[in-house]
Amino acid sequence: MVFLHLMIFIAGAQIKHFAGLAFVGLIGFAALILSAPYRMNRITSYLDPWSDPLGSGFQIIQSMYAIGPGGLLGLGLGESRQKFFYLPEPQNDFIFAILAEELGFIGGSIVLLLFALLLWRGIRVALGAPDLYGSFLAAGIISMVAIQVMINVGVVTGLMPVTGITLPFLSYGGSSLTLVLAAIGILLNVSRYSRY
Repeated sequence: MVFLHLMIFIAGAQIKHFAGLAFVGLIGFAALILSAPYRMNRITSYLDPWSDPLGSGFQIIQSMYAIGPGGLLGLGLGESRQKFFYLPEPQNDFIFAILAEELGFIGGSIVLLLFALLLWRGIRVALGAPDLYGSFLAAGIISMVAIQVMINVGVVTGLMPVTGITLPFLSYGGSSLTLVLAAIGILLNVSRYSRY
């Protein structure tokens, strides 16, 4: 949904157009959370993961245990301890936690800087596209990747509730990786005709 609203904003909608949608969206969001117990567990574990450390708060607690020992330089490539049956499915949604444990703050920052560089380059491609369609296409692709990165890193660091969104290019997963690579291929094609 965020992606759709972002594309509508890029196409020219004003912030005031989203005021009514935001109110309806918040009501719908609250109704969805209250309608399923597992969604409510995700919200409560986000607010206080230690209230259920062996249940709904387990993943985020183990993620913090992975990020913390990484320190500045990390434990070394391949030396993560949390990936051995502590953090569930570390190769998927929580790959950034393992990366931060192995490569530390500096390695995690370099990964985020590389994503920022991709975002900056994608914005330049979108601004320099030869036509409106190419511009919207490039903006949509790069915003899709940027939103995925923000949500995944937010979840891993405990800033957002657990969602199941993968980290582009790094998380294991056939369909997600295939779609992101195809989207970047399309973005590269648009960049061939870009004026920047």
